[in-house]
Amino acid sequence: MLARMIIFVSSLALLWLVYGLFTAGQPLLAVGALAFGGTAIAIYGSAKSLAWRYLFPGVAGMLLFVAFPLLYTVQIGFTNYSSANLLEFERAREYLLSQTIADEANAYDMTVQRDGTSYRLQLTSRESGARFVTAPIEGANAPLALQPATSGPGTPLALRDVIALRNALQTLKLQTPDGRTLSYAGLREFAPLQPVWTVKPDGSLVQTATGNVYIPNRSTGFFETADGERVSPGFKVGIGFSNYSRMLFDADFRSPFVSIFIWTVVFAALTVVFAGGLGMTLAVLLNWDALPHKTLYRTLLFLPYAVPGFISILVFKGLFNQNFGEINAILNALFGIRPAWFADPLLAKVMLLIVNTWLGFPYFMILCTGLIKAIPADLYEASAIVGAKPLDNFFKITAPLILKPLTPLLIAAFAFNFNNFVLIQLLTEGRPDFLNTKLPAGTTDILVSYTYRIAFVDAGQNFGLAAAISTIIFALVALMALLQLKATQKGKA
Repeated sequence: MLARMIIFVSSLALLWLVYGLFTAGQPLLAVGALAFGGTAIAIYGSAKSLAWRYLFPGVAGMLLFVAFPLLYTVQIGFTNYSSANLLEFERAREYLLSQTIADEANAYDMTVQRDGTSYRLQLTSRESGARFVTAPIEGANAPLALQPATSGPGTPLALRDVIALRNALQTLKLQTPDGRTLSYAGLREFAPLQPVWTVKPDGSLVQTATGNVYIPNRSTGFFETADGERVSPGFKVGIGFSNYSRMLFDADFRSPFVSIFIWTVVFAALTVVFAGGLGMTLAVLLNWDALPHKTLYRTLLFLPYAVPGFISILVFKGLFNQNFGEINAILNALFGIRPAWFADPLLAKVMLLIVNTWLGFPYFMILCTGLIKAIPADLYEASAIVGAKPLDNFFKITAPLILKPLTPLLIAAFAFNFNNFVLIQLLTEGRPDFLNTKLPAGTTDILVSYTYRIAFVDAGQNFGLAAAISTIIFALVALMALLQLKATQKGKA
């Protein structure tokens, strides 16, 4: 009985939530909530779905936190969603139609006068000089009728007292004897408000002051005149594959995009090569039985991996400072040079590789140490009998036996550095920038930091274009994951 009551109450709550979402203008969310909630009630309300009671939270979490953000990002990539096109069409039109401007030609000078515990307004027409007063105001927001003044002007309140009443004055509507409605237009005036825009039966907007007609353009997401003049804010529309075609066919955008893509691949690949090579070399050296204090060396070399990455990056940012950094101080003392690490594109890329190699080699050192320990010692004893040298042991025994199980981890490291946003953002912020580009783009940007700049740093905040680039990044990372999976399967074979 209790279980049925819980199911009944849950169903009512779900229907109330779905109805609220639908009436709020969110039909897709309403359908999603109905499907999600209905499935949960069906699973946990039936004794026949015992197995699904354990699977449902994981599946639901995957759909909610993985599949939904991915699909939403892909969907945004087919729109013109940006800071200039944030609103839906109806919201954008309502915003424009709500704009008003004071009719200065028919404005009234206003003074506020104390009347016992309340106050009253006295208005003087700039056109005719006629004076009007209101009844004592005690907070009523309904339209107040103006009456002709029967006495001379009273003593007005000081400006600071008027400012204290400004919030209340802004809510007042005053009705003149001839039927016009006056609204607050400043600390010393009330005036009729005229709409900036009027709407025509076909949905186009007419600018009251100029008479220009602005027609909604469903391709660009703006209200435009016949000669292309736009008015903001725009509205969100679907633009198909325009964001993707822009990456391929817009020369001004394609040039920095291709350069950033190439640098992203080179950066990730060289990081894996340098960090992996250094880590493997150190692992081999530390596996030398005759080396004293090996444990101490391993501990010291592991420290870069133990320190939080962002702290190490900020430390290196200070070390590479052109004027005050210790690295340039040493180079200046030895060779008389002070490289411009952050201003020269090539040096900035070299600096990124140096820092990322420092951050990544302990990971590979630990992996290679474990893999080397798994190699049978008999192989090295046999090679010693035939007189093999250390390099022969490395290239003919160590490297072949550890590269196969290491391959999936190398692919994973490549995928991680392909999206290594933290290093780029904290160390160079993508700079130095390319010159003469439509969108800000840095010579040290990788795809993910470039996407971040387009979405959140650039003045245009082009979310649609950033979502399209994110979709491409997802496809590339997914391809790397498939390669890693195949490499793992081959490693097990």
